[in-house]
Amino acid sequence: MYTTELKDKNQAPQSAAVVEDPARLEAFEARVAADDFIEPKDWMPEAYRKTLVRQISQHAHSEIVGMLPEGNWITRAPNLRRKAILLAKVQDEGGHGLYLYAAAETLGTSREEMIDALHSGRAKYSTIFNYPTLTWADIGAIGWLVDGAAIMNQVPLQRTSYGPYARAMVRICKEESFHQRQGYEIMTALAAGTDAQKRMAQDALNRWWWPSIMMFGPPDENSPNTAQSIRWRIKRETNDELRQKFIDVTVPQAEAIGLTVPDPDLTWNEARGSYDYGAIDWDEFYAVVRGEGPVAKERMQARVKAWEEGAWVREAAAAHAAKHQAREAAE
Repeated sequence: MYTTELKDKNQAPQSAAVVEDPARLEAFEARVAADDFIEPKDWMPEAYRKTLVRQISQHAHSEIVGMLPEGNWITRAPNLRRKAILLAKVQDEGGHGLYLYAAAETLGTSREEMIDALHSGRAKYSTIFNYPTLTWADIGAIGWLVDGAAIMNQVPLQRTSYGPYARAMVRICKEESFHQRQGYEIMTALAAGTDAQKRMAQDALNRWWWPSIMMFGPPDENSPNTAQSIRWRIKRETNDELRQKFIDVTVPQAEAIGLTVPDPDLTWNEARGSYDYGAIDWDEFYAVVRGEGPVAKERMQARVKAWEEGAWVREAAAAHAAKHQAREAAE
């Protein structure tokens, strides 16, 4: 899972909020407060539905776009074992996107609408995938750091208030934990290898560290959706809480394999029992959100090209399904 704090360009302003029935709203709030799952046929406030559509579709888009940085390394993996593992991982990410699109569809939106919003730039996806993968070590860094950050976000989502989303996250979390271990194993092997391999691993850590901790979204004071999402149990922890957890877990992992986190201000705070860390370059974060990432245009061009070239597959599948339904109806 990746940041859920990116506002879609077509998101309705707060002033356009629908006036809900007070009795229904009170009953809904009580169910959520009691940690009941909300199911597709249950009544829900329109703002809750729109928030879920935005969050789940952003999550799905991130899984699909996230296949691209690693996909172009499948043919360049250093051996057959690495190739097979990376191929399986990229396939997993495609499956995650499908689970999530299906969950979002239960809220009344269509896959075509979500894909069109992505391709037109109205919908967002995780900024982390607008950075290039320059070396094989980047594949390790993505698995270790990017998927590690995703796990921090996703584990609480297994208890999110919307049932289809929560259930989809159970399998996704299991597979993401494999992805994180795969990435860390690559980095461990490189760090224990030749001097050149260790330098490659350190360089990848240097380039991916800060984008990874930006993945949790803007600081809580600048996060417009967090308070409401937590009240509705869509989210369970704030951006800064998750970011701190990730840093506290990941820094010792880097030290264990002899790599250095590229933050000169990083220090252990005994009183808090956590690491203090340096200032995050939020100007870079918002620039990447605006589509100014190093490979943002290439990423979207690749997705649009794949969608257009796959049109015949979708048409053939639809025709086959229609033929099957007609045969069943005749029988």
